[in-house]
Amino acid sequence: MSKNESSPSRLVKQTKKRKLRKRIYFILIPFLIAFIGFGYFISLYIKAESTVSDSYEDDGREKSDLRDSKVDPTEDNVSILIIGVDENNHRDNAGDSRSDALLLATLNKKDKSVKLLSIPRDSKVFIPEVGYEDKITHAHAFGGPQATIETVENLLDIPVDYFVKLNFHAFVDVVNAIDGITVDVPYEFWESDSNDKKNSIHLLPGEQLLDGEEALALARTRKLDNDIERGKRQMDIIKSVAKKATSVSSVMKLDDVIEAVGDNMTTNLSFNEMKSFLSYATSGSNLDIDSMTLEGHDHQPANVYYWQLDELALNETKQTLQTHLEIIEDKDANTGSVNALQNESESDSY
Repeated sequence: MSKNESSPSRLVKQTKKRKLRKRIYFILIPFLIAFIGFGYFISLYIKAESTVSDSYEDDGREKSDLRDSKVDPTEDNVSILIIGVDENNHRDNAGDSRSDALLLATLNKKDKSVKLLSIPRDSKVFIPEVGYEDKITHAHAFGGPQATIETVENLLDIPVDYFVKLNFHAFVDVVNAIDGITVDVPYEFWESDSNDKKNSIHLLPGEQLLDGEEALALARTRKLDNDIERGKRQMDIIKSVAKKATSVSSVMKLDDVIEAVGDNMTTNLSFNEMKSFLSYATSGSNLDIDSMTLEGHDHQPANVYYWQLDELALNETKQTLQTHLEIIEDKDANTGSVNALQNESESDSY
């Protein structure tokens, strides 16, 4: 009798134990996953901080000469000049290379919007470092990032608050780290790779997945079009990289992305300043990036090719960027206010 009574009791106890284990597993497994994820992001944070610290370069400026006071990217609208250089050991051109890509980004804190201006490398501009007009790509060879910043400020009449200088090896490694990017190749072409191996990259037209070397070849080539079209491709490629790098599928690859950038970046942005830009990517909506370029025409005096900038279009671009940084007031907004006051006055007169 006692055995029959104890048997159901043991079953109840075993059932309770099984339920308890399930509850523990139900709580413990998500906790472990969260703990591992937290640890991963902590390690990423530490690695990113170390990488940016190692890449930091004091450019000797507390602020741009076109600023009244030092900017704070957590509160102010700022600008960042992205300088792409093609420096290789086999070229032995470290420190005196030309800039192969120049992109100026202005960031509006209130709107969480970005304007990205591509500056054609052959643009004929005044270079303060040497005191005469030349291709803007030569500014970096004359005086590095500082000479390039001064040239861009003189050209656009806006402050350049920060710069990020990237070697193209970083670009190749980043694209590979996120398992490539999908872009539309406009035409068939052959191009050299990052080690200058001639015609080693062959791409056919159409939308396709490109690895780092292929994406770089697309960003660099201008054999079948011109510098303007190349600038547009570069901006499209940068957008594709940014979209892929910030996607859920690439979260676990961020460690490789940070490592790829590490040895190939120089910047005057501190880690804390760089962190402040995360708000643009996490604002809860798609980041508004408006792509722009500098209009002009081919100009070839004495058999030297230049991109001659259109002065009227250049002035419009200046005003657009100045307005976006809120250095000058939005004329359209002012016009709207004036029209509203006029309408209100006319209504009162009736």
